[in-house]
Amino acid sequence: MTSPRSSLQLYSVREQLTDLDGTLARIAALGVRNVEPFSIFDRTMEMIPALQRHGLTAPSGHAPFLSDEIEYQGNLVALPPLGVTLQAARALGVEVLVDPLVPASRWQTADEIARTADRLNAAAAQAANAGLRVGYHNHSFEFHHRVGDTTAYEHFVSLLDPRVALEVDVYWAATAAQDVPALLRRLGDRVFALHLKDGTVDRDPFATPEGYVAEELDLHPLGEGSLDLSAILEAAPAERLDVIEFDHVRGDVFAAIESSLAYLEESVSATS
Repeated sequence: MTSPRSSLQLYSVREQLTDLDGTLARIAALGVRNVEPFSIFDRTMEMIPALQRHGLTAPSGHAPFLSDEIEYQGNLVALPPLGVTLQAARALGVEVLVDPLVPASRWQTADEIARTADRLNAAAAQAANAGLRVGYHNHSFEFHHRVGDTTAYEHFVSLLDPRVALEVDVYWAATAAQDVPALLRRLGDRVFALHLKDGTVDRDPFATPEGYVAEELDLHPLGEGSLDLSAILEAAPAERLDVIEFDHVRGDVFAAIESSLAYLEESVSATS
């Protein structure tokens, strides 16, 4: 078995990144070797040399390229052309550029889903010319609606160019009441990465009037929550990126990262 690579979604330490060098040094000291920027446009020119100084690489990175604009702090912000986004990704050394979220309103009808798939397929062709791949990261709302006898998410996947990669957030899939190991087996080698977080799965915040609030999630280090991570990891492709992420965690986030890394190392050792 080829051992999966582990990575850390930098959103986990977004508050600590005010001290960029200190935070990267600290996670590198824990044994992190790969990171996933949550916005490739966030301090890009600082991030490139900082990653190099601390022996870190960014095989994947997030940027919203499947929308023309996003809402940020109550304002609509226009997004740059895909070519500019791909250029920033290449500068960071990113191999797979992932759109982290297409709004829930665009997952309700077959026509809307098809338009998003068409846009992602076009991005895959453009990215290939730049030596990159593109992909999509799910939340729970992609599973809320159905097209025929399948979820909106899996219908979406059926429309995608084979070059498009999938980054499956296992916690959000579980929150949407999916059998995550079965989902991963159906998706097969389309899955290039897992977003791994663990915790209590008792409600879907994207299906409640209150909505998503990171601080209200009951997340724990990997192996200490209610997800069957052993079955999830076993069902995933052997060659993948395991991305640790904490939207929020009580206590010391660095201790939670260290514990999660140890869990993944133990899991890989047990199956190799």
